[in-house]
Amino acid sequence: MFRHIPNIITGFNLLSGAMAVVLAAHSLFGLAFIFILVGAFFDFFDGMSARALHVGNPIGKELDSLADDITFGLAPSVMLFALLFPVLGWWALLSLVMAAFSALRLAKFNLDERQTTSFIGLATPANAIFWASLITFLSNAEFTPFWLCIALLVWSFASCYLLICELPFFSLKFHNMTWRDNRVKYVFIIGAVLMLVAAVITAAILGWHILWSIGAVIIIWYILLSLVTSKM
Repeated sequence: MFRHIPNIITGFNLLSGAMAVVLAAHSLFGLAFIFILVGAFFDFFDGMSARALHVGNPIGKELDSLADDITFGLAPSVMLFALLFPVLGWWALLSLVMAAFSALRLAKFNLDERQTTSFIGLATPANAIFWASLITFLSNAEFTPFWLCIALLVWSFASCYLLICELPFFSLKFHNMTWRDNRVKYVFIIGAVLMLVAAVITAAILGWHILWSIGAVIIIWYILLSLVTSKM
């Protein structure tokens, strides 16, 4: 029975992603974002439970990648498509390229033995949270200008590059709690907490819809910190 627990958790990740896709297709961006976050929660614990129970297997690894491409590849791509379609029409289908590159990134991750303690290329959950947060925030505006839609489409192509590039990104997995071994992670967490506090204060003044953007801001902080520390 215990050997099935990680795969069951992965199944919940996939179901969360499928719900996010359906909600995104109906332009219910906030709920879609929430289900992507729920999927990320399950994605974090399926691998942890497999290691804790010593029940890892090849099927679980493949199932995890399939679930991740739904939750962190297809779901944010459909969200972007739904946001852009009223302005760009069927040209918005180009946003789905991000789902294909997410699948490629996951396949590379499964085969790349260098990515045991860190990432080469942006992880799909980080990319998904960035886009889901940004799209949900922008969807609160009365309309999306044509120039912004084009910028978002171009930006999505840049995300495709980040997913498969050879740039290093740090992992948030802790093997111990020492500052020396985890200082970059601690700096990231401290910065993210400060950003969240600042966002809450700003939202209390300007409107709570601003909180939808905090995910995108934190992921930008993660990307910049990864790029800076990789040069050190």
